[in-house]
Amino acid sequence: MTHAAAADLPNAVYGSFQPVLDWQTAVIESLMQAQQMQLQMLTAWQRPFAAVNQELWDQWVCRFGGGVPIDG
Repeated sequence: MTHAAAADLPNAVYGSFQPVLDWQTAVIESLMQAQQMQLQMLTAWQRPFAAVNQELWDQWVCRFGGGVPIDG
């Protein structure tokens, strides 16, 4: 099989559906990128709350737990 024949093989297999498949691939990739950005924003948004929660827990342990909190 020559290189030109190998390059035409996907068009022969999918025919006129290739533009639809390319569009579908582009849409799915953009949705995956959007979801990844949302997850990164959520993670960045939750970091300050985790720090506040840890600080409140440390204060509670010092006051009512009878000692200094042990950080692992």
